[in-house]
Amino acid sequence: MSAVYELLRGRHLDRAKPVVLTTVSGVASTKPRLIEHFDREVEAIGIITTKSFQVTVNPGNREPVICETEAGVFGNSVGLRNPGLEQALYELEQIRAAHPMRTLLNVSLSANTIEDFITLVKAFDSVADLVELNFSCPHVSSGYGAAIGCDPNIASAYVRAIKMATRECKAPLFVKLTPNVDDIGMIAKAAVEAGADGLVAINTVGPIVHIDPESGTPILQNNLGGKGGLSGRAVYDIALKAVKAIREAVGPEVPLIGMGGVFSGSEAAAMIEAGSDAVGIGSALGCVDQRAWPAYLASIKAHAEATLNSRPCMQESSASYLIDGRQMAYRRHTVTKIERYGASTAIITLDGSLECKAGQFAFLWLPQVGEKPFSVAHNEPLTFIVKERGPFSKALCSLTAGDALYVRGLYGAELENTATARALLIGGGTGVAVLPSLAKKLKEQGTEMEILIGTSESGQERALLEDELSRYGAFSCISDDGRPARVLDSLDTIAVDDRTAAYLVGPEIFMAIAARKLLGRGIKAENLYLSMERMTLCGIGMCGECACGDRLTCRWGTFMDYGYLEREAPELLAYD
Repeated sequence: MSAVYELLRGRHLDRAKPVVLTTVSGVASTKPRLIEHFDREVEAIGIITTKSFQVTVNPGNREPVICETEAGVFGNSVGLRNPGLEQALYELEQIRAAHPMRTLLNVSLSANTIEDFITLVKAFDSVADLVELNFSCPHVSSGYGAAIGCDPNIASAYVRAIKMATRECKAPLFVKLTPNVDDIGMIAKAAVEAGADGLVAINTVGPIVHIDPESGTPILQNNLGGKGGLSGRAVYDIALKAVKAIREAVGPEVPLIGMGGVFSGSEAAAMIEAGSDAVGIGSALGCVDQRAWPAYLASIKAHAEATLNSRPCMQESSASYLIDGRQMAYRRHTVTKIERYGASTAIITLDGSLECKAGQFAFLWLPQVGEKPFSVAHNEPLTFIVKERGPFSKALCSLTAGDALYVRGLYGAELENTATARALLIGGGTGVAVLPSLAKKLKEQGTEMEILIGTSESGQERALLEDELSRYGAFSCISDDGRPARVLDSLDTIAVDDRTAAYLVGPEIFMAIAARKLLGRGIKAENLYLSMERMTLCGIGMCGECACGDRLTCRWGTFMDYGYLEREAPELLAYD
């Protein structure tokens, strides 16, 4: 507890102390490797907060779960998606065992019973520097989050019972408060009097229905009628007012982490002047490229410290890192043609265009049905190859000419590769959709290509792939004939050398096996690229779901070279 108090206590009273910045639950520091990334690479961060963990696995809500209705104004209804206690604890133990952390680790916890909170606090005490009780999430099932934090009697009863049952635990107990109450100061005081060691405020505002400006329909999809929490720029004034009210209610001694819509150093300074001992940065990270996170957060910290200490400071630089405009804006397109190939593949052609490069992707959205990320097969006319795999892709494949389909993006970055005289393109499964844009790029580089495709589909699909790809080089489509990934047998005999590059697309296990074979044939790791089409919920770096090692594909692009993956994400190359 002393380390936490030493870092936090009374910072709002002492302007000379360095400003402490923290990540916030559910944004950016949501995966083990991203926690390590903030600890190693982002020096401005002093406290790292995990996503909220529960006793059992929670898959969360169906997409869309994050939206942006105005620039920097977000809605979310992730629904506390998390891997559960057992997996989360194992991952944090691995981080702790690997090396001493520079930062403090704040483990966020969520439950709907006192007993489950006690179980969680005891379990994570061995890895946490502080624990955060989520009494504030506004978009989860009854009994969770704000259902606890909206009532001072319930909140204090929870805190008192949890504190009593976990007296032997070393990690101080912080309570995260909801702004969706008449008197947040009263709730804060009740929690402290019941034994809370510190406070965190605020969580998202709402829930409210987030209406898409383009379609005029609700975006989020859940059992709350599309309602979700509001965060980002729209909640800053609410957060500042809440922090002031909490500080007035609990006095100067209680550690308080303030957050909500902070995008700049001047806003961070104001949050501290209002009573915060540390400032959380959340939604703003979705408006900054991941590669710029360290510099952006350093600029916020430096400007806040200069402001608080009345030092001369140049014009605030943090704004220069912020991406202009809405990054999650949907654009309405009309289906001009849909062609079915085999039992489960469709080519959907839309009006308009999108200048997509190899390594980038877009989201397709059907209001009140769902959304998923897809590679763009052709830019003009805008074309997607969709394989029917679940309810949403089935709905896409059922569209007809004249139907509306909404597209957002682009996300990711163009493949950065070293041009070679010769290249192998090897694809299987749903990954083949990225091959046309990849082949076009390589052709522009003057690369001679050989393209190998594995498929379990009909002759119609093979004909489609040949028509799409044979224009770029020698093309072979090999049927699985009941044995998945049979195409990889070809790699045992195909001619390669250390000047040949290889580009792999398809399921991760497919690419891992292909990579091992090619390395054994003499292809260099730096000439071997894998398209890591990881699940992503947002496309802008907030959810962290698309992490490959410490890189987010929604910012870095889907193509990763083998050397990086072997060094930073070896688990993605395992197939035994």
